[in-house]
Amino acid sequence: MAATAGSLVSYGSDSDSENESESGTEPQKVDPDAIAHLQPLKSSSITTLAVLNSAPEVAVKEDVETGVHLDPELKEVTYNPKYETMFAPEFGPVNPFRTQQMAAPRNMLSGFAEPAHVNDFMFEQQRRTFSTFGYALDPSVDSSSQISSNTYIGATEEAEKNKGLTVFESGAKKSEKRKKVKGGEAAEIESFLGPWAKYQDEKDVAKPSEEEQKELDEITAKRQKRGKNEEEAPAEEKTILHIKDAYDYQGRSYLHIPQDVGVNLRSPDIPDKCYLPKKQLHVWTGHTKGVSAIRLFPASGHLLLSCSMDCKIKLWEVYNDRRCVRTFIGHSKAVRDVCFNNTGTQFLSAAYDRYLKLWDTETGKCISRFTNRKVPYCVKFNPDEDKQNLFVAGMSDKKIVQWDIRTEEVVQEYDRHLGAVNTITFVDENRRFVSTSDDKSLRVWEWDIPVDFKYIAEPSMHSMPAVTLSPNGKWLACQSMDNQILIFGAQNRFRLNKKKVFKGHMVAGYACQVDFSPDMSYVVSGDADGKLNIWDWKTTKLYHRIKAHDKVCISALWHPHETSKVITCGWDGQIKLWD
Repeated sequence: MAATAGSLVSYGSDSDSENESESGTEPQKVDPDAIAHLQPLKSSSITTLAVLNSAPEVAVKEDVETGVHLDPELKEVTYNPKYETMFAPEFGPVNPFRTQQMAAPRNMLSGFAEPAHVNDFMFEQQRRTFSTFGYALDPSVDSSSQISSNTYIGATEEAEKNKGLTVFESGAKKSEKRKKVKGGEAAEIESFLGPWAKYQDEKDVAKPSEEEQKELDEITAKRQKRGKNEEEAPAEEKTILHIKDAYDYQGRSYLHIPQDVGVNLRSPDIPDKCYLPKKQLHVWTGHTKGVSAIRLFPASGHLLLSCSMDCKIKLWEVYNDRRCVRTFIGHSKAVRDVCFNNTGTQFLSAAYDRYLKLWDTETGKCISRFTNRKVPYCVKFNPDEDKQNLFVAGMSDKKIVQWDIRTEEVVQEYDRHLGAVNTITFVDENRRFVSTSDDKSLRVWEWDIPVDFKYIAEPSMHSMPAVTLSPNGKWLACQSMDNQILIFGAQNRFRLNKKKVFKGHMVAGYACQVDFSPDMSYVVSGDADGKLNIWDWKTTKLYHRIKAHDKVCISALWHPHETSKVITCGWDGQIKLWD
């Protein structure tokens, strides 16, 4: 290290002295501090300084200029070679097996393709012609020149024979074939037995015997007759009175509101405080199949109307003996919905036989029939006193149809839904109505205006096949198919109230009717397990659950004048009163 430092010092001094002697100046002294870091530590052992070569490897100039051949398999070049070097011929003997095709330049697997613009249709036309007939236009020949046998490649003889027709031009056109068939003789058309006729003989065709043919003719005749009857003639209407006298000693019918039941049914006042029903009071039996819907008599609620899948409609007493008063028979298929008018003197029924019928509640007579050849899913009278001659029905063909009872004609159609209409509910003092459908949407309509002014549909929404208006007219309770009851505002905005969602029951697949207690304290609903569920309106907590029916509990009604009386119906054919 000392020797090295000394040599460095002497190296600097010699060079400096030479420079100075040349320049004729005095030698410059070296500052000892500047070379202090080069001085070795005082040690008895001798240390050596390792020599490091950090210069990059550079190609020799002669090698580059003499045109040394580049190895074709070389992956990296450390200099910039000239063109002559890069494209110099390969070293070694010539390959005797190399053909001209192998040596030719290629830009695709099968050879070298020259860039050319070809119409897609023309290319496909020629490709199909070549694959079908074996010839195609030669792409190397100018298409503007006169077409001859030289302009084709492949089967040129076939091309001359077909006059160069392509697959799209050869043979008779379809329209010509159709014209030929249409314009041909009637006998030829009648004798056409189908595309498979030439493959079978009459001997091989199985034909029914005379007896079998007679039976087949009878069956087809019956089917045709039955189809005509179903389409043309509605079921015959009749009624059965189940009580001894239709009128009492004063000439009053069963429509007269009773005054000896302990509750003032004439009063419009609602109970101050409602309570949870806990026990079963009565069971109305008479329907042989499941009950579809129940409706209480308007205002008083002293009578109960029920429709069933046994095609019958029954009227029951709610008080006193709780008898079945009258049965209305007139539908050939299950009855889906019923609706009273404002006074209760008449009601409408909607059934799967595609008929809507207007009945007289007192006499049981069928007044009118309405149909548009579609299944009605729900029906509602217009609640306005001056529009009691009008009603609307939600149909299976996505329409809401409005009829006039006096003319028995359709006066309006609301055709905006994308699925069958399930419910119709009048809101906002009957100026508007809300409809729900299988299209998972909720639409709000102005009366007699066939364009919805409000459309509510969210990706998370499910179908809502049962809707009820609250007693105060502010809320709509909608039974959603995701096992919850949703509450929408029934005034102005029709917004979803996210704070009021009632859960805990299983209703997926069933249109279980919802109802409110008269004082708005509770919400009631049936479910798929046949249970009656009661929630608290304020907290949305499930308060009570009663096993009401063996099958689906499809509807629950809270009596408008009673504090704790709830009526339920189910698909077990029973209607029950709870208190």
